[in-house]
Amino acid sequence: MKISGLLTRQQEELPGLAGVARVERRSGDLPRRVRTGDIAVIDHADLDRRTAETLVAAGVIGVVNAAPSISGRYPNLGPEVLLAAGVTLIDGVGNDILNQVKDGAKIRLHEGGVFAGERELGRGVEQDANSIADQLIEAKAGMATQLEAFSANTIEFLRTERTLILDGIGVPELTGSLEGRQALVVAPGYGHADDLRRLKRYIREYKPVLIGVEGGADALHRAGYKPSVIVGTPDTVSTETLRCGAELVIPAHLDGHAPGLERIQDLGVGAMTFPASGNPEDLALLLADAHKADLIITVGFQATLSEFLDRGRSGSNPSTFLTRLRLGSKVIDGAAVATLQRSRTPMSAVVLLVLAVLAVVVVALLVSGLGAAVVDQLADTAGVVSAYFKGLFS
Repeated sequence: MKISGLLTRQQEELPGLAGVARVERRSGDLPRRVRTGDIAVIDHADLDRRTAETLVAAGVIGVVNAAPSISGRYPNLGPEVLLAAGVTLIDGVGNDILNQVKDGAKIRLHEGGVFAGERELGRGVEQDANSIADQLIEAKAGMATQLEAFSANTIEFLRTERTLILDGIGVPELTGSLEGRQALVVAPGYGHADDLRRLKRYIREYKPVLIGVEGGADALHRAGYKPSVIVGTPDTVSTETLRCGAELVIPAHLDGHAPGLERIQDLGVGAMTFPASGNPEDLALLLADAHKADLIITVGFQATLSEFLDRGRSGSNPSTFLTRLRLGSKVIDGAAVATLQRSRTPMSAVVLLVLAVLAVVVVALLVSGLGAAVVDQLADTAGVVSAYFKGLFS
């Protein structure tokens, strides 16, 4: 016992950042297991912002990436998110690290090395703000290639999904009606929680149909709202939200297989599938449009070219472009709606201002001693006006 305690103290005195390792080849599955203070060991080339935000929200203190977090194909945003949150990022360690590190074991990060006690398990490049900035500048040169690939894939996507995009064929039916109403579609993209918070007054005034996309459904539930529709793979949504009574729409492959359907069956919750090759966000937009929503407000969606190429897509999924082209001006970004809501003076504020001015005038008249004379004058004027109108109709 004494020797064991001595070894533990020696390990704690070693330099670097120490934490429990959580190893996962598929980084999308990691957030369900990671805890505050853990170190994520992943294999994720071109780390996207959504994955990085999920890891930050889970409380990781370090990320060891077997692959390059920025490959140079396009300027992905994930590494910046990690560094801005103070998370240590060691890049390009190699695939062997996934076998060298045991899940749940204590590891230590120091100057680009990954250690178990004093034994080095692997070595990569510890990134900082300057190194990431330099890589992003170089990666911008790769955007032209990605856009060329995107153009080719757009044609192929339109060939396979033309009936869905052009005619809305294949969109599942919903029990609730969206016709003549506005729809608020919330996805778990960058800043979605803040944007949803700013739209509180809009939701209260317009009462839109609430559609949650994957983690966006949980965001609605945490904010105190009940989503009417949930679109996404069930594994990305909490059990409590899945059981909230919303209609569930599960994206399915073109062959009909719907990942996560088994979980829904185990929970005893009803669901419908949506066979299509588009991403869940675009399927939610097509769903709202096909069911004749007047206006579609989006929260947590990709708005810029860099964001569109992010999330590991590298231009390979053109459904977003074609979906936005189909819906046109019907789609409005939630941040813009929140800005317009803030700039509009509510009628209640105007009424309170008028009442406050009247109260000040009344108090001034009473204090000055002219209150009784003014009241008599107003009464006489009202009598004259009343007599005038009576004369017109007699």
